[in-house]
Amino acid sequence: MIVGAGSAGCALANRLSECGRYTVGLLEAGPSDWNPWIHVPVGYYKTMGNPAYDWCYETENDSGIAGRSIPWPRGRVLGGSSSLNGLLYVRGQPQDFDVWAQLGCSGWSWEDVLPFFKKSEKWSGTDDTGLRGSDGPLSVQPARLKRDIVDIWVDAAVNAGYRRNPDYNGSDQEGVGHFQLTMRGGRRCSSAAAYLYPIKGRQNLSVVTNSHVQKINIQDGRAKSIDVSIKKNVSSISARREIILSAGSIGSPQILMLSGIGPGAELQRLGIEVKSNLKGVGENLQDHLQARPIFKTDLSTINVETSNYFKQALIGLQYILTQRGPMTMAASLGTAFLKTEAHLETPDIQFHIQPFSADMPSKLTHNFSAFTASVLQLRPESAGHLKLRSPNFMDSPEIHPNYLSTDTDCKTIVKGVKIARKIADCQPLKSHLTGEYSPGPEVAINDDDATLDWIRRTAVTIYHPTGTCKMGTDEMAVVTPNLKVKGIEGLRVADASIMPRITSGNTNAPAIMIGEKASNLILKEA
Repeated sequence: MIVGAGSAGCALANRLSECGRYTVGLLEAGPSDWNPWIHVPVGYYKTMGNPAYDWCYETENDSGIAGRSIPWPRGRVLGGSSSLNGLLYVRGQPQDFDVWAQLGCSGWSWEDVLPFFKKSEKWSGTDDTGLRGSDGPLSVQPARLKRDIVDIWVDAAVNAGYRRNPDYNGSDQEGVGHFQLTMRGGRRCSSAAAYLYPIKGRQNLSVVTNSHVQKINIQDGRAKSIDVSIKKNVSSISARREIILSAGSIGSPQILMLSGIGPGAELQRLGIEVKSNLKGVGENLQDHLQARPIFKTDLSTINVETSNYFKQALIGLQYILTQRGPMTMAASLGTAFLKTEAHLETPDIQFHIQPFSADMPSKLTHNFSAFTASVLQLRPESAGHLKLRSPNFMDSPEIHPNYLSTDTDCKTIVKGVKIARKIADCQPLKSHLTGEYSPGPEVAINDDDATLDWIRRTAVTIYHPTGTCKMGTDEMAVVTPNLKVKGIEGLRVADASIMPRITSGNTNAPAIMIGEKASNLILKEA
């Protein structure tokens, strides 16, 4: 039984049912991905924040971001967050996974995980390194959409002293260039499209949507069955071999705690019988926080290209006829992985260059031409936690991100904003700027305190929660390196929650890799 048909869960369902020896059940709390907006790349504007497909989580008020509560979108549909995300494909740095191995996660070094990245991937660009996959189920391709302002930003970054990198998923992540996207032609390639669609006819795979898991039933130290609400009727489904949680960095720890696996005192306070006192469940919550400098420009951007219904109709017609145009736009087009200090071994910040702007990512675009140079810290030191709000499975947990709680994190994000402004002052970009909208001239480029204050007041998540069921061998580890929940037989976790440290970049590709590697571990044991 697999709980959660997201990035990792769909990969697991495909691989575990492939040989035909085992029956596999895949439970998804949300609906099928029938909505056309899920498959149109730019459709995340219609699905994020829509409770039909998004869990619509919100954080608790966080002092690190000026006491604000902010939305945390998470997919609640076949494909999970891979059906809602910005389609950006980033493996991370080899050093990320070598650190996992150094932390006690044997079998998770870069050398160990690279074969599973390659196995998952069908890369349609050039490969000069031999590190890319060519026949996997997940279609990855260069963007179909180009915009002058993005190309000019990349040129300006090169003139600012940063090197051009045509493939940040190759041998070296560092440099500036353009994003690679989980797209097939002009359509989104979610984990469901990649791993489930081709195997709909398998008789040994059952996919059940609209099935909200209440808890896992544990008898004599073994996970035996799942209580699940299907169309408001509660059923108990047994697993003959094992249960695998792939419900994501919020859902997986929530289900564990509802099942009596987690910090004992807290569970007892809520009247939940403790089955395994694992104090690390819900801890080690890591996310990428984005600061969003916005610059006005005399070049055309999506803001003006979509400014009325007639223009929008033409864009829609272009997409219908050619599968091209702004409707194939990912969340960002340009990117950069840069060092804030020359002595650093690897990049510590990432840029997302977007040919549009808005006061919030989910809001309408501005009525002037502008672009966004979003910047984040790749490996934040700050870590938060989750707590059950109640023993009711319908109540979303409390999310405490604990953003910007260390001096290093504050200094790094401020340096990132400074680099954004430095690049904006370089040609050929400088001559096409008509002003800085945000932070704006009232925040001097060398005023670190004012810059940090602006970041605290305006920064938002870039949707990468990880680490809440971390893998390892220390006392805070929730799962072992073979992803088995400590103290419970027949139960594993396989999704982004098992990351001991967040990866350096967007987390969808590593989550899919985790599903691939988990299935390999399970089949080897079976």
